[in-house]
Amino acid sequence: MFRFIFRILSLIALAMAIMAATLDAIQSVAASEPVLTPLAVAWTASSPDSIAFVADTIMNRLHPALWDPVALWVLAQPASIVLLVLSLLFWMAGYKRRPFAGRFTA
Repeated sequence: MFRFIFRILSLIALAMAIMAATLDAIQSVAASEPVLTPLAVAWTASSPDSIAFVADTIMNRLHPALWDPVALWVLAQPASIVLLVLSLLFWMAGYKRRPFAGRFTA
């Protein structure tokens, strides 16, 4: 069950990464220079309330030191790259290894 959930989350993150990369490519062609949208800008444009909720949760429920060096660094990275890494991590969590001996062993 958890494997299925991680695979679905991986698919959703991959679709969002493709959309972010497509938007960056369109903006890059229009501007005639590379344009990489930071995750904070993309997240604020799509859902400003949720980014405020996540920031409040990290600062109050977890540890405030996590917000400043870690979360702000991640939010400054390109959205498509962060979403691709997130998709890979979800895929790895939901991956089922094949048996070492093979399919037809006793």
